[in-house]
Amino acid sequence: MKKINVLFFILITIISTSVSAQTKVGDVTLPDNVKFNGEDLVINGAGTREKFIFDIYVGALYLKKKSSSASTIAKTDETMAIKLHIVSGMMSRSKMANALRDGFKKSTNGKTEKLNSRIEKFIGFIKEEIEVDQIYDIVYEKGKGSVIYKDGKERGHVEGLDFKEALFNIWLGTKPADKDLKIKMLGN
Repeated sequence: MKKINVLFFILITIISTSVSAQTKVGDVTLPDNVKFNGEDLVINGAGTREKFIFDIYVGALYLKKKSSSASTIAKTDETMAIKLHIVSGMMSRSKMANALRDGFKKSTNGKTEKLNSRIEKFIGFIKEEIEVDQIYDIVYEKGKGSVIYKDGKERGHVEGLDFKEALFNIWLGTKPADKDLKIKMLGN
């Protein structure tokens, strides 16, 4: 009987450990840890991007170590990622492109002149139509730049820490795409 209790305890420990390695937001399950550029990142926080009353995507911020300082995160020159899991058919390629352009304008207070060609290059990596359950990883890889992955496959990258700061401030800046999502990404 003691052997059964010990085995039961070990099984429960294994199950609870594997379950705790994920974060659930709505119907989306996100990994608590990801690896980019050979570096392990941990989920900092996650939430849902809403437009009007509709859920558009689940977004998560991954860092080397947890932080609640949006400005420090955006300025830091180290590998980090934002994961976007599409949950609505209302998101299209053109809507994503327009949202990114608008986000860059807001994150730079309209001062996009030095970034415009890189913004268009980055948006150009989103070539196919966006569909429900696709996952976009927007990753700043130290030494390389801002990389976009679609369903785990690299689509391209743009160099520059200034670009990365403006890009991450779309979600973390003073005029974020979604204030509630920003708060949740910062672990609050």
